[in-house]
Amino acid sequence: MSSSAPGVPADPDPAGRPVLTRDDVVHLAQLSRLDLTEAELDTYVGQLEVILESVATVSEVAAGDIEPTSHAVPLTNVFRDDEPRPGLTQQQALDQAPAAVDGRFRVPQILGEQ
Repeated sequence: MSSSAPGVPADPDPAGRPVLTRDDVVHLAQLSRLDLTEAELDTYVGQLEVILESVATVSEVAAGDIEPTSHAVPLTNVFRDDEPRPGLTQQQALDQAPAAVDGRFRVPQILGEQ
Protein backbone atom coordinates (compact mmCIF):
# COMPACT_ATOMS: atom_id res chain seq x y z
CA MET A 1 0.00 0.00 0.00
CA SER A 2 2.94 2.42 -0.10
CA SER A 3 3.04 5.35 -2.42
CA SER A 4 3.57 9.05 -2.45
CA ALA A 5 -0.06 9.42 -1.34
CA PRO A 6 -1.45 7.19 1.41
CA GLY A 7 -4.00 4.69 0.20
CA VAL A 8 -2.63 4.56 -3.36
CA PRO A 9 -0.72 1.33 -4.05
CA ALA A 10 2.95 1.73 -4.93
CA ASP A 11 5.38 -0.58 -6.62
CA PRO A 12 4.95 -4.14 -5.32
CA ASP A 13 7.70 -6.09 -3.60
CA PRO A 14 9.51 -8.87 -5.50
CA ALA A 15 6.68 -11.30 -4.61
CA GLY A 16 4.20 -8.98 -6.35
CA ARG A 17 2.55 -7.70 -3.16
CA PRO A 18 2.18 -4.02 -2.28
CA VAL A 19 4.63 -2.73 0.32
CA LEU A 20 3.19 -1.15 3.46
CA THR A 21 4.95 2.03 4.59
CA ARG A 22 4.89 4.12 7.74
CA ASP A 23 2.85 6.76 5.86
CA ASP A 24 0.21 4.10 5.16
CA VAL A 25 -0.01 3.29 8.87
CA VAL A 26 -0.28 7.00 9.70
CA HIS A 27 -3.11 7.29 7.18
CA LEU A 28 -4.89 4.22 8.58
CA ALA A 29 -4.50 5.57 12.12
CA GLN A 30 -6.03 8.89 11.08
CA LEU A 31 -8.96 7.12 9.38
CA SER A 32 -9.45 5.04 12.53
CA ARG A 33 -9.10 8.13 14.72
CA LEU A 34 -6.22 6.57 16.63
CA ASP A 35 -3.54 8.71 18.21
CA LEU A 36 -0.44 6.56 17.85
CA THR A 37 3.02 7.33 19.20
CA GLU A 38 6.09 7.18 16.98
CA ALA A 39 7.09 3.86 18.54
CA GLU A 40 3.61 2.41 17.94
CA LEU A 41 3.71 3.49 14.30
CA ASP A 42 7.00 1.68 13.79
CA THR A 43 5.65 -1.43 15.54
CA TYR A 44 2.41 -1.49 13.55
CA VAL A 45 4.17 -1.20 10.18
CA GLY A 46 5.80 -4.57 10.80
CA GLN A 47 2.71 -6.16 12.31
CA LEU A 48 0.39 -5.03 9.52
CA GLU A 49 2.90 -6.17 6.92
CA VAL A 50 2.85 -9.67 8.46
CA ILE A 51 -0.96 -9.67 8.44
CA LEU A 52 -1.11 -8.59 4.80
CA GLU A 53 1.44 -11.23 3.82
CA SER A 54 -0.60 -13.90 5.63
CA VAL A 55 -3.79 -12.86 3.87
CA ALA A 56 -1.98 -12.87 0.53
CA THR A 57 -0.65 -16.37 1.23
CA VAL A 58 -4.13 -17.65 2.06
CA SER A 59 -5.49 -16.03 -1.09
CA GLU A 60 -2.85 -17.80 -3.17
CA VAL A 61 -3.71 -21.17 -1.62
CA ALA A 62 -7.49 -20.80 -1.91
CA ALA A 63 -8.66 -22.71 -4.93
CA GLY A 64 -11.57 -21.54 -7.06
CA ASP A 65 -12.92 -25.05 -7.53
CA ILE A 66 -13.42 -25.68 -3.80
CA GLU A 67 -16.88 -24.94 -2.45
CA PRO A 68 -16.86 -22.52 0.52
CA THR A 69 -17.83 -24.05 3.86
CA SER A 70 -18.64 -22.66 7.28
CA HIS A 71 -17.10 -25.63 9.13
CA ALA A 72 -14.18 -27.92 8.51
CA VAL A 73 -16.28 -31.03 9.06
CA PRO A 74 -19.93 -31.67 8.22
CA LEU A 75 -22.34 -30.93 11.04
CA THR A 76 -24.94 -33.44 12.12
CA ASN A 77 -27.79 -33.05 14.55
CA VAL A 78 -26.97 -35.05 17.68
CA PHE A 79 -30.29 -34.38 19.39
CA ARG A 80 -33.01 -36.96 19.72
CA ASP A 81 -36.32 -36.50 17.93
CA ASP A 82 -38.63 -34.05 19.65
CA GLU A 83 -41.46 -36.31 20.69
CA PRO A 84 -43.99 -35.57 23.44
CA ARG A 85 -43.50 -37.61 26.60
CA PRO A 86 -45.42 -37.67 29.85
CA GLY A 87 -44.31 -35.03 32.33
CA LEU A 88 -45.06 -34.15 35.92
CA THR A 89 -48.54 -33.31 37.02
CA GLN A 90 -49.10 -29.93 38.61
CA GLN A 91 -49.27 -31.52 42.06
CA GLN A 92 -46.04 -33.51 41.52
CA ALA A 93 -44.19 -30.32 40.52
CA LEU A 94 -45.56 -28.34 43.47
CA ASP A 95 -44.72 -31.13 45.94
CA GLN A 96 -41.02 -30.28 45.57
CA ALA A 97 -41.49 -26.50 45.85
CA PRO A 98 -40.45 -24.75 49.07
CA ALA A 99 -43.76 -22.83 49.02
CA ALA A 100 -46.92 -23.02 46.92
CA VAL A 101 -50.13 -20.98 46.97
CA ASP A 102 -53.32 -21.64 44.98
CA GLY A 103 -51.65 -24.22 42.71
CA ARG A 104 -48.66 -21.99 41.87
CA PHE A 105 -45.08 -21.59 43.05
CA ARG A 106 -44.75 -18.90 45.73
CA VAL A 107 -41.79 -16.61 45.08
CA PRO A 108 -40.44 -13.64 47.03
CA GLN A 109 -41.87 -10.21 46.31
CA ILE A 110 -39.66 -8.10 44.01
CA LEU A 111 -39.56 -4.35 43.36
CA GLY A 112 -42.38 -3.58 45.76
CA GLU A 113 -45.00 -5.54 43.81
CA GLN A 114 -48.14 -6.60 45.59
